[in-house]
Amino acid sequence: MSSSAQQPQLNLTQSPDFSESYANSVQVRVSVWDFQLVFGLASSESPDQVTIRNHHAIYLSPQQAKALCNVLGQNIAQYEQAFGTLTLEPQAHNFPQGPVN
Repeated sequence: MSSSAQQPQLNLTQSPDFSESYANSVQVRVSVWDFQLVFGLASSESPDQVTIRNHHAIYLSPQQAKALCNVLGQNIAQYEQAFGTLTLEPQAHNFPQGPVN
């Protein structure tokens, strides 16, 4: 095989049931055969309780999970180069106290 082999043309389409949603929580479950990414929405009613409402799960082969890891790493590096370093530590916010108008 030659390393100069031409890549096939890639056509992206969306299926009729395509949808988008937001997740601020992802859980990873691993088995010998696959990785399962479970996406959800985390909310907190009080400082000592968090509720996660899972809404979608995606199964990936180990090879696709590794490819996703590589793609995310590249994109995060580009994002941080453009917008600054991302931190995973909670940031203290000084929100004003009192009624909201």
